[in-house]
Amino acid sequence: MNSKTDGGRFFEDFALGQVIEHATPRTVTEGDRALYGAIYPSRFVVPSSAAFAAAVGLPGHPVEDLVAFHIAFGKTVPDISLNARANLGYAECRFHTPVRSGDTLSARSEVIGLKENSSGRTGVVYVRSTATNQHGEVAVDWARWVMVHKRDRTAPSPRTVLPELAPAVAAADLVIPAELDFTDYDLGAAGEPYRLGDYSVGERIDHVDGVTITDPEHMMATRLWQNTAKVHFNIEARPDARRLVYGGHVISLARALSFNGLANAAMIVAINAGTHVAPAFAGDTVYAWSEVLDVTELDAPGVGAIRLRLVATRGRDESMTLRGADGQHADGVLLDLDYWALMPR
Repeated sequence: MNSKTDGGRFFEDFALGQVIEHATPRTVTEGDRALYGAIYPSRFVVPSSAAFAAAVGLPGHPVEDLVAFHIAFGKTVPDISLNARANLGYAECRFHTPVRSGDTLSARSEVIGLKENSSGRTGVVYVRSTATNQHGEVAVDWARWVMVHKRDRTAPSPRTVLPELAPAVAAADLVIPAELDFTDYDLGAAGEPYRLGDYSVGERIDHVDGVTITDPEHMMATRLWQNTAKVHFNIEARPDARRLVYGGHVISLARALSFNGLANAAMIVAINAGTHVAPAFAGDTVYAWSEVLDVTELDAPGVGAIRLRLVATRGRDESMTLRGADGQHADGVLLDLDYWALMPR
């Protein structure tokens, strides 16, 4: 192999405390906003309407929160998960500064945990990643863990270190844009009449609609974020010769579908935990439902926060079943995502 090419890191190439500066800063454009809307059926009003964003105090017009996440995540893939078997989960993700067209995002990661699997063929790498804009302001940071192939099964196993990760971002630690003011939030323009007080802990909401994934669609989306993981594009990367759908694609589909019933969960401010329970492939039809885990008022005028479990399923599950009698995720569950969103109170 040409020594100038890079085949990506394997499990034995990671070391605890290793810091990786990711290449290729990425400037966000209005094209990203347009393509996001073309790929995902998203209608949340703040990223959809510059006039609405200005009316709630936001300087500039932010893009969808998940645009920032996907771009930042994509920066980390060539160094962290190019040789991944699966992306396993997320924790402690906070959205700090709203991202707007013209912002340039850069990312770095620190290895915070390692554990070789019993098979000796793979291991789990834990990293904490941070994306900053051109002003050095943190846009988003998060922890994730990913199963990575070993290059050499005989390579010595590293000392197992499992990081302590919080089960959820505390409401007091949510980062709220300083100018945000939902006092005059226009419910009619947003699309639904429901405020924070209209939701109760334990309530479940069936989002009803579904979207069938196609190969061209999910591959275009993943390329948009410059995510180069082989399993999403190359049928030779998996024994079953199928292209694995990027887990973030399922997250964005489910979030977009959640508009029906949660239109005023206007801005994502944290992802507490996330698990890609099962793989998704072209031909799968994704549905979603949500469970209300918590509601809280915040200091910002008119602003509250709602904590939601967002569940994506292969095929519609009208019973909204998360786990079976054995405690394992029910058949058909693709995604189990716990997040905080801002909502008018």
